[in-house]
Amino acid sequence: MAKLQVAIDLLTTEDAIALATKVAPYIDIIELGTPLIKSEGLSVITAMKEAFPDKKVFADFKTADAGALEAEMAFKAGADYITILGAVDDATIMGAVAKAKEYNRGVVVDTIGVENRVKRAQEVTKLGVEFVELHAGLDEQAKPGYSIQVLIDEATSAGVPVSIAGGVSLDSIDGVKNSGAVVAVAGGAIYGAEDPAEAAKALKAALSAE
Repeated sequence: MAKLQVAIDLLTTEDAIALATKVAPYIDIIELGTPLIKSEGLSVITAMKEAFPDKKVFADFKTADAGALEAEMAFKAGADYITILGAVDDATIMGAVAKAKEYNRGVVVDTIGVENRVKRAQEVTKLGVEFVELHAGLDEQAKPGYSIQVLIDEATSAGVPVSIAGGVSLDSIDGVKNSGAVVAVAGGAIYGAEDPAEAAKALKAALSAE
């Protein structure tokens, strides 16, 4: 069964923990968004892991260089996963993967901005990453004609462990589940909902349904 990841794009530790508290019963992975980490620093990773030791904490660093160094920073702070950009040199990914093995943690490659996401996903999987995030960023989603179906189709054909991030909602969750993705990443569908807990519960139920 695919895991549910909540992407928290709030800007304070207090708000992030408050949201995580509401949705924790229904999610598997807590993602600390890049803006949140830039706003609060490494301390938000530590605070979240201490608050939810039974959840996987995902630090969305979007690292572009110094993979080993930034991975170690994230893992020491308490992160279970760190993201490395798929567009970077393989050496950056390999450095992060080496550190992940030391700490028994995981590297996720984020394909935001990558032209051929499927091809890159297949390439970097061979480097030892945990899974690859097929990701359409907020700016890409805002373009006329954007559809998450593109990511769903890519996940179906990738043949490697992937997550889908880019407009996951109750309307698209069945397609995400049926694509074979190992993780469904929901951001605005949860934190932008009138009742985030109910939104997360509904997404989890859809993922769990036979």
